[in-house]
Amino acid sequence: MSASTIAASPVVEPAASADAVAARRAALARQPDDMAMLRAATELTKDIAAHRPAIYWADFLGSAGVGYAAMAAAIMAPSLGWALLAAVISVLALYRAGLFIHEISHMKPSAVPGFWTGYHIVAGIPLLVPSFMYEGIHNLHHARTRYGTAEDPEYLPLALMKPWSVPLFVLVSALGPLALLIRYGVLGPISLFVPPLRRLLVERYSGLVINPAFRRKMPEGEARTRWLVTEVAASLWAMALIAMVATGIIPLTAFLIGFGIVSAVIVLNQVRTLVAHLWENEGEVMTLTAQYLDSVNVPPPGLLPELWAPVGLRYHALHHMLPSLPYHALGEAHRRLSAHLGVESTYSRANYRTLTGLVVRLVRGSGKAAA
Repeated sequence: MSASTIAASPVVEPAASADAVAARRAALARQPDDMAMLRAATELTKDIAAHRPAIYWADFLGSAGVGYAAMAAAIMAPSLGWALLAAVISVLALYRAGLFIHEISHMKPSAVPGFWTGYHIVAGIPLLVPSFMYEGIHNLHHARTRYGTAEDPEYLPLALMKPWSVPLFVLVSALGPLALLIRYGVLGPISLFVPPLRRLLVERYSGLVINPAFRRKMPEGEARTRWLVTEVAASLWAMALIAMVATGIIPLTAFLIGFGIVSAVIVLNQVRTLVAHLWENEGEVMTLTAQYLDSVNVPPPGLLPELWAPVGLRYHALHHMLPSLPYHALGEAHRRLSAHLGVESTYSRANYRTLTGLVVRLVRGSGKAAA
């Protein structure tokens, strides 16, 4: 990002008054589509729209391999310092590997042959996040008439909620591994014999959602078959893990270290989710350009976003404009669009500098909304 773009970034503007925040929300709701930007986005990325299997496999398997090796190192480390270092590496690597669930939800299986199966064997089942928890849900978040409305499973107007909603949103995620163990290792098997529990699990506890009002339906056809196969596999693994810890096959200390690493992965993802959007929509149907402006890019020159928003998620606003573009093409797409449209364009308005600035903006916004 150029210096002029950084200077224009909304993240460095003074804190706005409550009236200014309300005016900005109203303007966003009335935002017409920038057709020149949308056409440029389509035209300038045609030649980089193909998924490159070699990149997917190398990135995913490398990240998972480093993550599991570092977890083992943390468990066997001779000192607390080495254990913490290995744990941090494990968190970042497994976080990156797990985020390929997002790519799976956007691509056809034929785009990267075998990747769906590989994801489940390497990460989806071991980490208890089978892809059905995102497939069939995330696409609703991208639906033009659902984004930011009550029918969006991945949207809450956090900027308009009570100030304590923001830290609570992050803190509850720390219990994610326990919730997944209970869901797959206990409630899942029981639900086979208790239909009301099965319905509850399918509707409310089978998706990575943040909208508590959302209720999902069991998919049909081939998607239902994939769901059931991966759910059974996750349940068998969860029950085996519980049994191995209970009988001492897996030492409690080793389990707790692994639990802590996975918990940190989920918390990190929750923080990233916190700044993926501005969360300022109050339920209105928005234009595609308005959805783009309610979303966030954190492009270079910063390096840290590659750690907390990997697999292309540092370009989340751009992703909302071009959801089918593979993650490895987003950086080049951003460079082309920035050069073509310029720093005074609509496109540049979704570019932000830092994670900290975005969190501060969100917390201040929620405080003003509650005032």
